Amino acid sequence: MLTVHRDSTAARNAFVVRVAIVTESFLPTLNGVTTSVCRVLDHFADNGHDAVVICPGPAPASYRGFEVRTVRGVMLRGFRVGLPTFEMERILEGFAPDVVHAASPFGHGARGLAAARNLGLPTVAIYQTDMPAYLSQHAGPVSRGIQNASWRWVRHLHSLADMTLAPSSSTMNELVDHGIPRVALWGRGVDTVTYSPELGTDEQVRDLRRCLAPCGETIVGYVGRLAPEKELHRLAELSRIPGISLAVVGDGPSRDRLERLLPKAHFLGFREGTELARAYAALDVFVHTGCHETFGQTLQEAMATGLPVVAPAAGGPLDIVRPGVTGLLFDPHRPGALREAVGGLIADQPMRLRMGASGRAKVEARSWAAVAGQLLEFYADVISPAYARRRAA
Repeated sequence: MLTVHRDSTAARNAFVVRVAIVTESFLPTLNGVTTSVCRVLDHFADNGHDAVVICPGPAPASYRGFEVRTVRGVMLRGFRVGLPTFEMERILEGFAPDVVHAASPFGHGARGLAAARNLGLPTVAIYQTDMPAYLSQHAGPVSRGIQNASWRWVRHLHSLADMTLAPSSSTMNELVDHGIPRVALWGRGVDTVTYSPELGTDEQVRDLRRCLAPCGETIVGYVGRLAPEKELHRLAELSRIPGISLAVVGDGPSRDRLERLLPKAHFLGFREGTELARAYAALDVFVHTGCHETFGQTLQEAMATGLPVVAPAAGGPLDIVRPGVTGLLFDPHRPGALREAVGGLIADQPMRLRMGASGRAKVEARSWAAVAGQLLEFYADVISPAYARRRAA
């Protein structure tokens, strides 16, 4: 993995930068990639930096005063995918950025990295989506071959970047094991104002709790996309726990199947902004089920809300959840492990409250402003002539 040489943080954050963000996803599509890009742009707008966004269309013409340039996109399994285009060089050359930021590159982003290389522009690639695992889960009998081919492609496209930033230590180690060069660790921020324990006293939150738990049940919830890669079939273990009310927030291609699998669960649909924050605040315990998360942003949002969290002992959650302090990690390979973890929390309200308070305290230092400031340090590294000489050596 990469050793990054730094000067003082204050000095590194003082420079003004022009950034071209080539992203696989942007508004109006809402997901982890879009959220990360928007929060970074918010920081840039508040601190005098300049940026352009290059993304699949359709998209708004601007965001926070920054121009948004679109390329042709197609729908693939519910996602809008940008098509590689040779127009990328023209856009980058016209904007003349100091650095190109490739957000979760795979197709469109790979073209951005190649164009930047052709123009001699420094690049930072953000690894956010475990595409090899995602594609293999949908490939049936040829899943192993698809996964191997995906890793070859990921290795190639990230070799074009001056630096690849991984969101967790587990993901960083996986990238290094697959031969990805120049990898460093960059986490994700969380909005501790929108997601707050104080929402527990909100009258709409109380109304939602009364709807979800009319007999005083303990409310256990999941928030996120309803899709096969999220492994939500694990929630069936929880239906046998006495005194539980299960809430599922989100939408996606697996919703119909999950409603049949979990007939007693409350499906609240897609929510965003304040309504999403209220949904978190209505819960007593938050559960995450997928084993292939590179980070786990919903875990941070739940912790910011003051909830104890339960997640698989795999991938990104290993960095976020401190077992016995902010929540519990379960063995995803042992049937019944999720049920045991959640059952223990349901039986011990003081432990739930203690873990929730600890989780809130842990994420309070993870503001998006702090995380974006770290990103600027990485930009400064790849822009530095000294870094270019180290890479060439």
